Amino acid sequence: MDTLADYRPGDFYFGTSRRTILGRGAKRTFTDSDVTALSEAVPAALEPGSLAVGVLPFDTAVAPGHLVLPETVRIAGPVQPAHRLPVGAPSAVRAVPEPVRHAEAVASAIKILKDGGLRKVVLARALDVDFDGGVSVEAILHNLAADKAGSYTYAAGLPSGRNLVGATPELLLSRVGGQVVSHPHAGSAPRSADPVTDRENAETLASSRKDHIEHAVLTEAIVETLRPFCRSLDVPREPSLVSTPTMWHLGTVVTGELVDRDVTALHLAAALHPTPAICGTPTEAARQLVGELEPFDRGYYAGAVGWMNSEGDGEWAVSIRCAEVAERSLRLYAGGGIVPASDPKAELDETSAKFQTLLRAMGLEL
Repeated sequence: MDTLADYRPGDFYFGTSRRTILGRGAKRTFTDSDVTALSEAVPAALEPGSLAVGVLPFDTAVAPGHLVLPETVRIAGPVQPAHRLPVGAPSAVRAVPEPVRHAEAVASAIKILKDGGLRKVVLARALDVDFDGGVSVEAILHNLAADKAGSYTYAAGLPSGRNLVGATPELLLSRVGGQVVSHPHAGSAPRSADPVTDRENAETLASSRKDHIEHAVLTEAIVETLRPFCRSLDVPREPSLVSTPTMWHLGTVVTGELVDRDVTALHLAAALHPTPAICGTPTEAARQLVGELEPFDRGYYAGAVGWMNSEGDGEWAVSIRCAEVAERSLRLYAGGGIVPASDPKAELDETSAKFQTLLRAMGLEL
């Protein structure tokens, strides 16, 4: 049973090293800007053995949470295609904003951070890619899986009729019975085809004070949010190196035991989102600054994508390394965490490296 080969635009697809989930159709749809309301309404509607699947936006003031009870659900083993599919050459590519403008926005953010009041903010930029013909979401998703581009390969239909497709390394929250796991990532460095350079990049990241500070801000926020829900939490003292084909990251696996098993995976995901990994801290001040410095609405980039079953178990990944796909165009997103010690040129280079996940899947090198 090849769930990936059977995927069609509008379906929900979620692939990991353990399983793949393909959801099609909608027996019922929940679209609401109140994520807490969603986390209460959706579990009540789930029948035994059923799933809810969908996406949460970066900012519910701009886009609503969107969850679906599929008409059909297929769950199968992991998939890794042995070949790639053609996507087609674009007719135009535009940076939003221009690279120099993004570096200027980062410099503005650094000044604001140094003046106090904020510990971290995450700034993103986008690439708009146009095609003369249609864009194949199926081919992009297929190639992301072939590339092993992230721990979570996903696609989800959006309320607009567009599709979100990507491959993220970052687990926001999983719940299995009474156990919860979060695997936050912060601190990044590019991979290199040269083994020596690649190892040097990893070692530099592992010893970087700036990146460890950025990562500590994130881990502290995850722990403090989960603490009221858990009777115990296990948090490693130091982050570990995590790799994708294009990036090195610092990651920490946080595990906990729930006090109350009526607290669902969706409830916990809603409580955690948005983390400092994709927004900053304090959350509301950082989100306001993002709105001031970014020349676009993020939509479902830097949101969450995942599923939950009728027992409250589920898995929600952070929706990064992604593109929002329309009929003849798509928008790619990439961002980076800014702290007072950040460097605008280095932050610009980081977003360029992060774009490579989707650009590779499209057969492009920019």
